[in-house]
Amino acid sequence: MRRPYLIGLTGNIACGKSTVLRELRRLGAAVLDADAVAHEAMRPGTPVHAAVVEAFGPQVLTPDGAIDRRVLGEIVFADPVALARLEAIVHPAVLERLRAWLQGVTARVAVIDAIKLFEAGIADWCDEVWVVTCPEEEQLRRLVEYRGLTVEQAWRRIRAQPPQWEKARRADMVIENAGTLNDVRRQVREAWKKALRRLETANRAPGQAALG
Repeated sequence: MRRPYLIGLTGNIACGKSTVLRELRRLGAAVLDADAVAHEAMRPGTPVHAAVVEAFGPQVLTPDGAIDRRVLGEIVFADPVALARLEAIVHPAVLERLRAWLQGVTARVAVIDAIKLFEAGIADWCDEVWVVTCPEEEQLRRLVEYRGLTVEQAWRRIRAQPPQWEKARRADMVIENAGTLNDVRRQVREAWKKALRRLETANRAPGQAALG
């Protein structure tokens, strides 16, 4: 059985990956948000939840025992060592769930949205990689207005990630989210058409690319 043609979608925080993902879903792709998968992997009662609490202490728990992602974020985005520790706990569980999801995809094209697409090795699975970019001032505005962060908190999260150009230079397609919603949708539709043309001309053997 052929696996789907896989697009990896990434970009830095608040650059608009979710907007692109929604448009790709509308166009017929099977889509998965790795951040949502990570959230599920950390639910109470899971090994990941227990490991996170052991690593960062009960301060990262809400009153009902769930991981308080805002508190955890304040810790890891201020300390690269803490961020690496968290990723070492969470990434293996996320990768396992992504592989399982891909095995069940019946659509011709699948999309994985992952902010750590390159760092976690997911890009190696992909037939092509799309990177969403936007001006830093727009990242800041979205984090403050839509996520309720302070300016200081927002800048800390932005600065905790590599420069956008580092991801963009490794991309097969760059979606520039610096204009209107219609402009972003137009770019996505154009990139989608190109991906379908590549899919039509691809001559991959069944089961070609190993998932990790």
